[in-house]
Amino acid sequence: MSIVDTVPVGAADGLMESLYADDARALGYVPSHTLVLALNPGAYAAWRALQQAIAASLGLRRYELVTLAAARSLGSEACLLAHGKKALAVMDRTELLRLLSGPGYPGLSPAEQAMMVYAARLCQDSAAMDDADSRTLRDAGFSDTEIVDITLAAAARNYFSRALHALAVEPDVPPELDDELREALLAWPATG
Repeated sequence: MSIVDTVPVGAADGLMESLYADDARALGYVPSHTLVLALNPGAYAAWRALQQAIAASLGLRRYELVTLAAARSLGSEACLLAHGKKALAVMDRTELLRLLSGPGYPGLSPAEQAMMVYAARLCQDSAAMDDADSRTLRDAGFSDTEIVDITLAAAARNYFSRALHALAVEPDVPPELDDELREALLAWPATG
């Protein structure tokens, strides 16, 4: 558990209260990461706006796949669990379990695989990336805007996951994730 003292749900006010209420409505609870990061409600609201802008441009399926690849590469249990649940809005349980079944990205199109490999590389060694990395996305059929959006989605997840790690935020297990999905997400091999 993070060492920072959080504001209890009933004691929050202003923007913090609004952030809590948004999660309670959407998820049925206020996750640990919101309790911690809402200590700076303006920054956390800006993070959410950034996420929404990237996902709206890239498309929810692609956004969730890039996010899962980045979270996997970063070893972010919190993000794997949260976005494993969110991925169920864009793929069925069987497709998600197939994706999590081993190395690589089984069951996905070549373009989806290319963007996930790119996202993982960005999280592992972005300083070594060059035009050849971006060219793999262009060769897979992505437009310039999509290449930027894929990059932003992976880089944003890098930022968020590292903040959660540094603050020792305890991962929440979304209630909608059954034991098999939870275990598959947490056991997903760390390399793609």
